[in-house]
Order: sequence, then structure tokens, then C-alpha cells
Amino acid sequence: MRQRPQILRHDLMHALGTGAGTLALLAASPLAAQDGAATGTGTVEEPQGESPSDLPATPEAVIVAADGLEPPETPEFNEAGERQIAFASDILSYDADADIVTAEGNVVLRSGERSVRADSVSWSRRTGVILASGDVRFVDVNGNQIFSDRVELTDQFEAGAMEDLLLALRQGGRLAANRGMREADGTVALEQAAYSACAVVTPEGCDKDPSWRIIAERVVYDPIDSKVQFEGAYLELFGARILPLPGLSIRTDGGAVSGFLVPDLRFSESNGVEVSGSYYIRFADNKDLTVSAYAFTEAPPMISAQWRHLTDNGAYQITGYATHSRRFTDSSKTETFESEPRGYLFANGKFQFTPEWSLTSSIRLASDRTFLRRYDISRDDRLRSMVELERIDRNSYFSLAGWATQTLRLNQEQGQIPIALPAMDYRLRLDDPVLGGKVELQANSLAIIRDIGQDTQRAFARAKWDLRRVTSLGQVVTVTGMVRGDIYHSRENYLTQTASYRGNPGWQARGIALGAVDVEWPFAGEFLGGTQVFTPRVQFVATPPIRNLAIPNEDARAIDLEDSNLFALNRFPGYDRIEDGARVTYGFDWELRRPGLEVKTTLGQSYRLDADRDIFPDGTGLSEKVSDIVGRTEVRFRNRIKFTHRFRLDKDNLAARRNEVDATIGTSRTYAEIGYLRLNRDITTVEDLQDREELRAAARVSFANYWSIFGSGVFNLTDRDEDMSLSSDGFQPIRTRLGVAYQDDCLELGLTWRRDYVSAGDAERGDTFQLYFSLKNLGFR
Repeated sequence: MRQRPQILRHDLMHALGTGAGTLALLAASPLAAQDGAATGTGTVEEPQGESPSDLPATPEAVIVAADGLEPPETPEFNEAGERQIAFASDILSYDADADIVTAEGNVVLRSGERSVRADSVSWSRRTGVILASGDVRFVDVNGNQIFSDRVELTDQFEAGAMEDLLLALRQGGRLAANRGMREADGTVALEQAAYSACAVVTPEGCDKDPSWRIIAERVVYDPIDSKVQFEGAYLELFGARILPLPGLSIRTDGGAVSGFLVPDLRFSESNGVEVSGSYYIRFADNKDLTVSAYAFTEAPPMISAQWRHLTDNGAYQITGYATHSRRFTDSSKTETFESEPRGYLFANGKFQFTPEWSLTSSIRLASDRTFLRRYDISRDDRLRSMVELERIDRNSYFSLAGWATQTLRLNQEQGQIPIALPAMDYRLRLDDPVLGGKVELQANSLAIIRDIGQDTQRAFARAKWDLRRVTSLGQVVTVTGMVRGDIYHSRENYLTQTASYRGNPGWQARGIALGAVDVEWPFAGEFLGGTQVFTPRVQFVATPPIRNLAIPNEDARAIDLEDSNLFALNRFPGYDRIEDGARVTYGFDWELRRPGLEVKTTLGQSYRLDADRDIFPDGTGLSEKVSDIVGRTEVRFRNRIKFTHRFRLDKDNLAARRNEVDATIGTSRTYAEIGYLRLNRDITTVEDLQDREELRAAARVSFANYWSIFGSGVFNLTDRDEDMSLSSDGFQPIRTRLGVAYQDDCLELGLTWRRDYVSAGDAERGDTFQLYFSLKNLGFR
């Protein structure tokens, strides 16, 4: 018995509903036609009559018979430029009167990348026509396969007329048709065809109906442009015809083509029923445009466009939304405006001019503070625009950047939001060691500008030396030295509300010196059937007194002791504040690894040699000689359980000042996630360090092979005692979501309900429903 294709032609014809077979999307690059000999191929028997190999060949093609189980590796063309077709079969016969060569039983023909396997093949030497019949499998030069009962081939080994056929394209789609014909220009025309990217058998080999298919009166495949065009096409979903698809075309190499995209359907409290549709225009392989229109029952229509362009040096994209509608500026809707233009612009890109030089930019601008939220484009409360020129090589880094932010918070003045222009940073690592250690030089400058508020300019130069050694006992010792000189200028300092952030107006200067020694000593051994590593660590850092409060603080405000900065040389996040004095930090890392299980734990604390720490507000864990205790624990078990716990404990009573949990249980299909954060610092003097308590939860349950239900929620647990600016009573839902989805190998379909509990101007709180689906290989969504 000859080996059959894994997907039987008749099974697929029945599944697609046309009585034909499949064609997966044709690929652009060649693929080897066959992978070895067909199972059970027999030895060529002696032909009846005159041997074809002794006959004079036609000028169009030369047939070469095989002496073994497979056709010989024959060049596609001989020296005379004639195509050579090698073959092997169980039985070979020749009809001298009709001048027809017939091969039967496990027939294999091959010419270059093309091949045919069939039960029987006959070749008319007079007409040059090759007729293959009986479970025919034809592979073309691009690796696409044709399954049929009967295929007519030309003497150039090209498919001609076909009946009851199945085409399998390399990209994964399947196309079945009752009839097909290869035209003289190479195009293939199919009649009464059906296309689907879905598998028609399960992994266990059982038949299954495709979840979607496209039926068409006529389908034309152009191998030169690698495109399939449909005429009179309709989309069927689970057997029901739901949508006409006029002008549908598909790229067989996986690329995109111009055409309409599947529309979206949504309902929201602010806009009512929303129907949106898009048209995709592909100008070239490196640039395209998508134009979309949105219609609402409770709002004027809106349009949008997205332009994308890949250039020789990089890529960029520009997206814009525009409408003309009325907006509200507060939740009570007491203040309204006449209908006015509204919109949003988002553009970004990156260009690599040389291996070292690059330019990155991003622009985000909205016409007003509620546009993005109302039309569900984004839920950001600020929009950041930036441009950055960078040069990176093996030993140096240079950056020249500018930053601007647009606030979308209703109660915040735009004039108080800073603009950073320019921001410059240069770093140089010396090739040659100094005293055995590495030296890095840095120069940095920054200008902060506000329309309403304090302006600050800063520049500094820094030199840092690091020496890292491993002792004979296994200790890892790192010695660090650093010197830095700063110059600041600021004005209108009184407009900054927090006194510790202001600094002194006018010109200010300061010098910084730092020395540190860090020692780690790892111990490894067996434990509980695995390997454990215990690493105690001690660090000593000393810095002379620094004029911190005389300097404005723009980038080092959100200070909080945690495991990530416990052993940092400067535990402030930026450059404007430097932790001075002398301190000893101590702690350990412990790690256990065994098959399927990994556990990591970090615990540490620091001790100051002096207690004068005016730059640290009470509640940060660093304001006294002995710091709070911080740690982190991570557990992973067989990719089924992931657990992370970060904490900070009060040094006096072990009360939790920071408690953060992130846990995931389950598989990629069925899982539950929970996230919890509580900051209990009791800091009331600094707006950047307010207490917060938040709960996040999500879950997904899969059933019936392809279906799932899912839900998620974000809840604010902060009460008025923790933040006087909030009206929450300790439990305030922010956003919840619930939905049902279907997802198989070729279809994604879902219905989602979302509820927002916070109104922002004309972006009303309420329910939003969205229906979506995505079809594989059609470029939808």
C-alpha cells in the first residue's frame, strides 16, 4: 500500500462542502517537493513493447526511467535545454500504436521541485499531454499541493485541467473546488470553491467541520503576484452565512492586500451602539494605510486613519482620530461647550542611520482631556511625547532628548506639568583598567521648564571606579569609588508646594564623593533532592555630608525602601538627591532548585552610623538609624504556580508597611491571577508617597475544547483615613470585565462586557459591550 496524505482529500472536500479538496496558501519561496520515497514503491518492471528510454524524445521534454524505488536525481533541464522528467513505478507499459507510455502502481514523477504521485500516469508522446489519475498528489515549484482524482499535465510538467480538486497552500489555508483550469498565463481559475484556514481533522485524526469558511462562485490564483482573488464570496461561521465579502483577495505568501476588514460592534454608556469598519490600502510591501469610520447612536460619527512606512533606515507610523462633538469638563455636566472639533494624534518611529547612531521619537496629543476615555481609545491619564538622538558603541553612550507631557486629569493645571528640553547624557568607559578596576565617566545636563511653576536647570560630571575580585575562599568582593560635581539653577521655587522639593533659588553647587565595599559569599549544596545556594551579603557605603536640601528635587521624589534598591549605592531613584553619611547594609539571598520547583528568597536591612536624615520623610523606612526590613519571595512550580511576595516590615513592631502579592495558578488555558498591593507608610506631607491599597483579580476557565469564560477586576481599597482626597469607603470598583470566547486553530470569537465605575467629564461610567472575531490568514483584526 502506498502512503496516503495525512489529510484525506475526500474528507476535506466533505468538510468544506464543495466536493473538492484543499489548497493551503501558496508560498513565495520554493520548498522541496517530496521528502523521500513513497512507502512501498516497487521495482520497475520490464515494459511491454519498445522501451520508452530508447525512443526518440519529444523536443519539449525528456522522460528518464528509474532503475530503483525512486526517480533518480536528474537535472531539471538537459544540455539541450529540454525539461527532464524522472519517474518510477511498479509497472511500465508502452502502446506503440497510440504512442502512449503508461506507468501504474505507486507512480512517482519528478522534475526539479515539481513532483507527482498517482496510481496511474499516461504520457502521450504525440500530444505531449501527461494524464495522472487515482489519488493524485501534485506538488508545484512553490511547495503547494494539489489533491485530485484526475490532473492533466503539460509536457512542461505544469498542471492543466483539474476536476474535484483540493489545493493545500504552504501558508496553511485550504481551498476546494469542483473544477479548475490553469490558464496560459499561469493563473489558476477555480469554480464553485470554498476556502478555509481551519484544520478538518483533529490531532487524533478524527474528522471535524471547519469553524469558518469562505464560499465563492469563482476564485483566481495568480502565482506571479502570489494572490488569490474571490468573486461572489460570502463568509460562513459555524455553517451560517453571515457576511458578504465583495472584492476579497488574499496573499498566498502571508502578506496583506488591500480590502475591507471585518467590522467591530460595540455598545457603551457614552456613545450608545457603535459600528466601525475599516478599509486597508497596501501601497507597497513597505507602506500601507488603514482608514476607519465609526458610527454611533448617541454621538456624531468619527473617522480615523493609520499610516505605516518602513524606510531604508527605520520605520514610523502616524495614527489620527477626528470628530466634531460636544464635550463636558466635569462629571456633573454643568459646564458644556458647543460642538467643536475633537481628536487625537499618535506618531512614533525609530531610524537607525548607522550601527551607532539612531533617532527615536513619539508624539501623543489629544484635543481635550476626555476624548480618549470617551471613545475607549486609551485610559492613560497623561500623554508623553519625546524625541531622542542616541549613539551607542562598545565603550560609550550619548543621548540628546526632549520630553513633554500633556495631562488628562481634570483637576490638574497643564502649566504645572514640566517640559524637559534638552536632556543630555554622555558616558565613556575607559578601555584600560585603572588600579585594576574599570572607570566610567559621565556628563549629564537637564532643563526643566514650566509655564506655571518652578524652572530648574542642572549639569553634573561624574567619575566612577569599580574593582571586582573573587577571593580564594569564594567571596565576591566589589570596591567602588565615585566623585561628582553638580551645578544647579532654579527660579520661582516658591511655586513648588512641597518644601523639601524646592531647593534654594538661583545658582547652587555641590560636590559628592562616595566609597563602597560589597562582599557576597555564596554557599552551594544539596537540599530536599535539589540544589540550594545561600549567599550572605554585606555592604558598606560612606559619603561625606551633602547639601541635598539646597538643591531642587525634580527626579528623586518617590523614595521608598524595597528589595530592589536595598543594596543600591544611592537609594533615591534619580540624581537630585544623594544618600549621604555612612551605612552598613546586610542581608542574604537563598535559592532552591529541584525538578519542577524553584524557590528564591531575599531579606535585608541597613544600619546608619548617624541618625540625621532630614531628606528621608518618616515612613519611607530609611529615616532612622536602623531601617525597616525588606524582602522578596518567589515560588515557581512546574509552570502551574507562580507566586511573588514583596514586603517591608516596620523595624519596631514588624507591621507591614509594604505588602505586595502577585500569584498565578493554572495553565495557559485555565488559570487564576491575583494581585494585591498595600502601602501603609503614614506619610501625609509628600504627595508622591500617599498610602494606597489595591486589589486586582483575573480568571479564565476553558471548557468544551475551544470555549472559555473569563473575567477580571480592579478595586480600590484605599479609604478616607489613608487619603483624604478620596471619597472611597474602602471598597471602590474601578473597572470590571466579563466575557466568553471561542478560539481554535483558525478562529477567535468573543463577547465582552466591561463596566467602568468612574466618570470623567463626558466619559460616563457604565457598561460597554463588544463583539469581536478574528480569522486566521485573512488579515482581519
